[in-house]
Amino acid sequence: MKKWLACGAVLAVCCAPCLMGIAQAADNGPAEITLQSTIDPAKTPKPAQFPHAAHQSRLECKTCHHSKGADGKRISYEEGQKIEKCETCHNSKAGMPEKLGTFKNAAHALCQDCHKKNKPELAKCTVCHK
Repeated sequence: MKKWLACGAVLAVCCAPCLMGIAQAADNGPAEITLQSTIDPAKTPKPAQFPHAAHQSRLECKTCHHSKGADGKRISYEEGQKIEKCETCHNSKAGMPEKLGTFKNAAHALCQDCHKKNKPELAKCTVCHK
C-alpha cells in the first residue's frame, strides 16, 4: 500500500507542472471586456462592451494585441507575451500620433477600420457603446 502511495505522490509531482501549463495556455482572458479609459477619460464617458471570446474564435491574438519596440514601431504579439492595457502606450502623455494618441482613438482606429472592411454593419457606435 505504501508503495502505491509513493508512486502516486511521484506521479502527482511530475504531472502537476504539465497540468498547470495546460491550464495557463487555456486562459484566454475574460469572455467580455468593458473598455474605458482611466488616463484620458471621455467628457461623456460611455464604456464600450467588447466581446473578447467572439473575436478569439475568428482572429489571431496578434490581430489586436501588440507592443512597442524601442524605436516606437509596433511589434506583433507572440505567444506567452505579457498583455498590457492598451492605454499603457495609447494615452495623451505617451507622444503617439493623434490617431493613436489616446485609448479611445486607438480603439476606434483598430476596431472601426477592421469592421468597416469586414463587417460594415458592426461599425456603428451603438454596437459597442450600449
